[in-house]
Amino acid sequence: METPMLADLLEQLKDLLLPLSLIAVVLLGLWFSHWLLLRRSGVHAGNHMARQLSFMVLVAVAVVLIILALPVPHETRNQLLSLLGLVLTGVIAFSSTTFVANVMAGLMLRSVRSFRTGDFIRVAEHFGRVTERGLFHIEIQSEERDLITLPNLYVSSNPVKVVHSSGTIVTCDLSLGYDVPHYKITPLLKKAAKQAGLQEPFVHVRELGDFAISYRICGFYEEVKQLLSKRSELRTLVLDNLHGAGIEIVSPTFMNQRQVNEEHFIAPPQRTKTVDLSDANAETMMFDKAERAEKLEALQKELAQLQDTVKAAESQQQITTENGDLAAQKDRIALLQRIIEVAEENGKQHD
Repeated sequence: METPMLADLLEQLKDLLLPLSLIAVVLLGLWFSHWLLLRRSGVHAGNHMARQLSFMVLVAVAVVLIILALPVPHETRNQLLSLLGLVLTGVIAFSSTTFVANVMAGLMLRSVRSFRTGDFIRVAEHFGRVTERGLFHIEIQSEERDLITLPNLYVSSNPVKVVHSSGTIVTCDLSLGYDVPHYKITPLLKKAAKQAGLQEPFVHVRELGDFAISYRICGFYEEVKQLLSKRSELRTLVLDNLHGAGIEIVSPTFMNQRQVNEEHFIAPPQRTKTVDLSDANAETMMFDKAERAEKLEALQKELAQLQDTVKAAESQQQITTENGDLAAQKDRIALLQRIIEVAEENGKQHD
């Protein structure tokens, strides 16, 4: 009696061996795809959103393969596939307002290409530098160095203000009384803008209010990465120049209940350079993740271009290309891959 039972057990194990092996291979392939597409994505430069979509498709295919490999009757397998289809349909139907909408919004933002990693953007009341662009959200780093996650649907539904990478206009607004002539104010404001290093400064009279005149000093600034420090520097120099000329920056309705002997409420001007150069790199600390993300994306783009060039040259069996020696380009590819790997590891430690 024991021999036939043992033979039946071995036969059943043989029948299960092939399906279980297929399931193990599918799970192993899915794990390797996750590591290759998402965990080690820096080595393979490319679109992060495309990698996420690819992995989602692979997960769906893996689930179908596992169901097909299960050692169950044909009718049960068909029922499981039907159930899977119903579940997916229900999930998509119930989450379409957020899940699918965010995916479609992300694809739209990618196709529009209004901003890229490292850019300064303002979405509604949120301002910062872009650190990541994903399938469902974007991440920006604020002035306080905090990370803000914004759903793609929210970004696509609100106006997005992007600071142009080639330069922007730095401005400073202030209000002065009607007793101060505008022809005396304009040269002082332009002088402050030039001292701040702004190009082609100009002054606008924005509003003639009931009690004061609103001025805006503007100037072009190329290095947008130091934008916040430059705005602070401009405001500081405006204060120094106006106070140095004896001009009060207070409204005519200014009221102070204290008994004072002074007739002017202005601080004495500083005769030396007023801007502390130690503050010039404040943005480096504020937007450190955005800086790393921008540089990493640039390295990935260069790596992809070099890989395409080398592939094209090898397919044509050329020893040299327009960009230089083929061997040197391969060395550059290997170097970029190592740099990207190190940068990603450092980024994980900082995050």
